[in-house]
Amino acid sequence: MQIPAFNFGQMPRIVFGAGTRHQLPALAAEFGSRILILTGARSFTASDDWPVLQTALRHGGLSFEHAVVDGEPSPQLADALASQYRAAGIEVVIGIGGGSVLDAAKAVAGLLRIPNSVMDFLEGVGPELPYPGPEVPFIAVPTTAGTGSEATRNAVLSQHGEGGFKKSFRHERLVANYAVIDPDLLASCPPSLIAANGMDALTQLLESYVSTRANPLTDALAMSGLRAVRDSLLPWFRGEGDLASHRSNMAYAALLSGITLAQVGLGSVHGLAAPLGAFFPMPHGVVCGTLVAECTRVNIACLQERATGSDFLWRYAHVGKVLANDMRLAEADGLYALVERLEFLTGEMALPVLSSMGMQASDIPRVVANCRGSSMKTNPVVLSDDEVAGILRARL
Repeated sequence: MQIPAFNFGQMPRIVFGAGTRHQLPALAAEFGSRILILTGARSFTASDDWPVLQTALRHGGLSFEHAVVDGEPSPQLADALASQYRAAGIEVVIGIGGGSVLDAAKAVAGLLRIPNSVMDFLEGVGPELPYPGPEVPFIAVPTTAGTGSEATRNAVLSQHGEGGFKKSFRHERLVANYAVIDPDLLASCPPSLIAANGMDALTQLLESYVSTRANPLTDALAMSGLRAVRDSLLPWFRGEGDLASHRSNMAYAALLSGITLAQVGLGSVHGLAAPLGAFFPMPHGVVCGTLVAECTRVNIACLQERATGSDFLWRYAHVGKVLANDMRLAEADGLYALVERLEFLTGEMALPVLSSMGMQASDIPRVVANCRGSSMKTNPVVLSDDEVAGILRARL
């Protein structure tokens, strides 16, 4: 079989493994001695690792400023942080936290050396100017296993409420110089966070595998990540077995999900997650876990109706066989196993329905009208507005 042509974009240098957080001072020193550290409000700064890192930085002759990102970052927060530290001579930005912290840090690193507001660059908002750079070097240190933001070139920023949006500041120059993935930093994740972030990673791996832009390299990475999710998400959520191994597997899966989504895009789950996260107080990973089974079921049904024999049906079936850990299944059984497993995970980890997070049936037209962003463009089948609305109704 001839390998089709494909393009694989820039990636960070990856430093993976237990204890790799201790390399941060040496890695940061490669870029300079003045550091801006962004963290979440509680998890990392309340841990023993925070004073250890501060001491190590000072012993290495490095100075640092510290800022907190509490909740999903807004354009206003990114602009405010960039304005606050623009004159401080920051030479490297370190983001330590979940996807929101990493997205904020990525955006700030891209804004510190230019006078613009991030609104100038957001996709689908404002003038959408080309990003000119220069950027400040950026080191991403995830403390959750879900978004894969440590490996992507986009910073997702949100403005909530009426007229809200969830859009990306995206450019190759925003890719982290280093992604430091230390599974030990996941030890404090509660089950609810494990569930939401784990389902986000699973969704990203699945959607990139069935993306219209999928290629052999991303296929291999997505399959490797899906096997890791199969083996470790539910046991880690339940607190069963070798928890260190489960944390490592899920950190690896999340990293691969970020790599694959950055290269080939996503699908209908993330198409819907953008307006849902903008209009309602819905955590991104929760939305993914809530919708992935129903979106997959509808995509499969539409492919069977409109594209019998499609390679995407084979792909969905292959994922079903992998998650069922039974490669002998026939295609139809693989498709059934996939939807059944996704539904089981959603129920077992108690992902909430949309109505419990503030959405009502009357909101469906507004969500449908705002779901046709970049993720929908790589969904394996074009869904009608009625089909999208059906997905939402099924999860109300």
